[in-house]
Amino acid sequence: MSFSHSSGDDDENRVFVNFNHESTFSSLAVGTRNRFRLYNIKDLDRLELLYEDDSDYTAIAERLFSSSLLAIVSLSSPRKLRVCHYKKRTEITSFSYTNTILAVKLNRLRLVVCLEDSIFIYNITDLKFIHSIRQTQRNPNGIIALASSSEQCYLAYPAKQDKGEVNIFDAHKLDNKLTIAAHDNPLVSLTFDTKGTKLATASDRGTVIRVFDTSNGDCIYEFRRGYARCVSIYSLSFSPDSQFLCASSNTETVHIFKLNEPQPQDDNLAVIFKSYVKKFCQTAGYFDSVADIMNQWRSFATVKLPLVSPGSRTICAITYSNQRSNVLIATTDGYLYVYDLNLNEGGDCTLIRQHRLIDDIACSDGQQSSTTATATTSTSSPSSS
Repeated sequence: MSFSHSSGDDDENRVFVNFNHESTFSSLAVGTRNRFRLYNIKDLDRLELLYEDDSDYTAIAERLFSSSLLAIVSLSSPRKLRVCHYKKRTEITSFSYTNTILAVKLNRLRLVVCLEDSIFIYNITDLKFIHSIRQTQRNPNGIIALASSSEQCYLAYPAKQDKGEVNIFDAHKLDNKLTIAAHDNPLVSLTFDTKGTKLATASDRGTVIRVFDTSNGDCIYEFRRGYARCVSIYSLSFSPDSQFLCASSNTETVHIFKLNEPQPQDDNLAVIFKSYVKKFCQTAGYFDSVADIMNQWRSFATVKLPLVSPGSRTICAITYSNQRSNVLIATTDGYLYVYDLNLNEGGDCTLIRQHRLIDDIACSDGQQSSTTATATTSTSSPSSS
C-alpha cells in the first residue's frame, strides 16, 4: 500500500511513500513536490539512492520487485500511467483512462490498474491489455491487492461498497475464484502473503484483522487490534515467511501478530465462564459476540512511533536481513523508522534507526531525526525487467 499526504490545503508538504512488493521489501519510493527518489533499503544502516528525478508530484509509484521497471502516475496527470525503465531513464509506454487512477499493482505476470469502478489487467512481458473487470462496486480509495506469486496470481478487491466482502480473481487464468464475507463493515486494507495462499483484511472499524485461506475462503486467523476504539488501518503486511503480520493505523502503535501458533482451545475455566455468560445473557447474538472476543488474539509485538504530524499516514513491513528481523515504518512526514523485532519473545520493539528521506520540505512539528538520512548514489543498478 502507498500513501500521499498533505497537511490541509498545503501541497508544499505532500509526500508519497511506497515499498516495493516482494518478500524482501528491498526498496522504498519517495516523492515530493519537485522530486522523486528510489532508495535501496537492503542495508538499513545506510540507505542507497538508486534513482532520483526532478519531476511533478508523484501520486503512485510501483516498482516491479528489484527490476528497473517503474509504473508512475503524477498528480498533474492522474488519468495517465507511465511505464518507465528507470536505469535507462526512458518511457516504455503509457496508458490513458477516462477516470483517475487509484492504484497500480505489478507482479511477474500482470500489471493491474484500478479505477473507481473498473480494473484493467495487462500482460507484464509485452504490456498488452488482456482483460478488464468493469462495473465493479464503487471503490473510491482503490482498495486492491495483487499476490506476488506467479503460481497463485490472485487479485483481491471489494465485492460490495457498504459491506466487507472481497472478491478473489485469478489474474493468470482470468477467472473469478471466490467471494469472501470478511467483515460487516466496508474494507479499508487488503494484502496477500508472498505465496498468495493467505489474504489479510481489515474494515473501517479497525478493531479486528482476519486472515483467510485463498484456496477455500476459510478464516484461519483472527486478530484483535483493540476492543473499543475504532481506528483507520493504513496498511497490512506479511513477513517474508508468512509467520507474522503487521498493521499500521492512525494511532502511534503498530501491531505485529504471530500466525504460527495453534488456535487457542477452550480450557475448563473458559467453558465455565462462557456458560455463566450465556446463562445471564438475554440474546444469543450478545453471547456470540462475547465468545468471539475471547477467541481473538492480541498482538505478539508492538511498535510505538515517535510523534507524527496530524494527518500523517504510515506503511509498514517486516524484513529479515543479515540475521536481523526488523519492522519498517515509512511515514508521509518523510521518515523511515527501523525497529528491532524479537521473533521469539515479541513485546515492545526497539527503535534502532531513523532516516530522514527528504530534504526539500520542512520537517514536521515535533520531529527530530536521531539518525541523519544518509544516501549514497548507486553506481550499479538492479537488473532490467
